[in-house]
Amino acid sequence: MTHRRKIIIDTDPGQDDAVALLLALSAPERLEVLGVTAVAGNVPLALTQRNARVICELAGSSVPVFAGCDAPLKRDLVTAEHVHGKTGLDGCDLPEPARPLRPEHAVEFIIETLRREAPGTVTLCPLGPLTNIATAFQRAPDVVGRVAEIVLMGGAYFEVGNITPAAEFNIYVDPEAAEIVFKSGVPLVVLPLDVTHKALTSRAWVEEMRSLGTPVGRAVAGWTDFFERFDTAKYGSEGAPLHDPCVIAYLLAPDLFSGRHINVEIEVNSPLTLGMTVADWWRVTDRPANALFLGDVDRDGLFRLFSDQIARL
Repeated sequence: MTHRRKIIIDTDPGQDDAVALLLALSAPERLEVLGVTAVAGNVPLALTQRNARVICELAGSSVPVFAGCDAPLKRDLVTAEHVHGKTGLDGCDLPEPARPLRPEHAVEFIIETLRREAPGTVTLCPLGPLTNIATAFQRAPDVVGRVAEIVLMGGAYFEVGNITPAAEFNIYVDPEAAEIVFKSGVPLVVLPLDVTHKALTSRAWVEEMRSLGTPVGRAVAGWTDFFERFDTAKYGSEGAPLHDPCVIAYLLAPDLFSGRHINVEIEVNSPLTLGMTVADWWRVTDRPANALFLGDVDRDGLFRLFSDQIARL
């Protein structure tokens, strides 16, 4: 029997976040989702917490959803409606969620969960800006050493930036939070654009999702159709990258990915490169390694995994 991994998914849904949540909820024998915490990012918090509940309901899951920070630690919120549409989940009309938001703040939930569960048993899976995680670490330094691992989608090195020339969106939105997390000493696995831009959807895969004939399959196809228009226009690629599901895919099938254990620092001062993940890929400094920075993925294996899992919902 494989060991069930306890995870908290911290997210700002987003169509690709939605697919990541569905993927996690499709594997209850492997992943125990303790809670879903929403953060402001792709769209404001009022929408990300709603979207998280919509997605959990679509999957038939009763996992608790908590609303977290509505703005970055020190900056004004930058959002990405130009990619995700005004709701963040444009492309598929889903009913308003019936299940209410949990009353506790997401940061309190993260702190209480890490204090309650045995040390080294809870993995944090941030799919958006790192505001909630950094706030928990600042507010309760005692929990930092209790985190098993942080597996996050964010950053870029060879693929450079997608919101500025140097920075990837999740890190750029709250670079101060990212700096706290990257300096925390918690083992990090980073899924940057270098990997996620290789996780391109194909027409065939989208149609395979649609042909499942399930509400989940139709939603995934509709969402992918929606944000594909933006990415295919921008990158000239055939499909759109499914960024956030790579985090859950790594938990389920780490052998699909390869990378290097290196030092990654976050730029917080420069106006030109604010939010850049300065990844010492070639190990040219003597700064200690703090992250497994992934650089490649078996695309066919990844989409087989996506297909197999989403068909289960």
